[in-house]
Amino acid sequence: MRNVYAILFGFIVSVVTMNSAMAQQDVDLEAVMKKMGHSYKLAVKADSAEAMLSALSQFENYLSQAQQAKFKNEAQKSQKGLDEVFEQVEIARSLAQNQQLDAAKEALAKIDVLRKDYHKLHEPPGFWELLFGK
Repeated sequence: MRNVYAILFGFIVSVVTMNSAMAQQDVDLEAVMKKMGHSYKLAVKADSAEAMLSALSQFENYLSQAQQAKFKNEAQKSQKGLDEVFEQVEIARSLAQNQQLDAAKEALAKIDVLRKDYHKLHEPPGFWELLFGK
């Protein structure tokens, strides 16, 4: 009888451990987006190509993490938006490597427009929308 309890206990412990390991693999999208925003601001305010490239590297790292997230609403559109942001980062990186900081900052400005557009997909519904629907 003790062996049955030991086996049952071991099974329960392994299931709980697996669930917690799987939960740790999920991306905390809110935290990643805040870090992306900080890196974005550093890139926009950069006064040298090296500073901009460093900030863009951090931004790209966080962008890769965000692409791993599971979106609840409009997942395909959200992934498309992240892909578009990635394209703008590559353009900005190329321009910064060629010492064209002003042009790189213009490419970064397009990221802000994309951010505003795609964040609308995840806004919570307003009061009237809850009452009457869309």
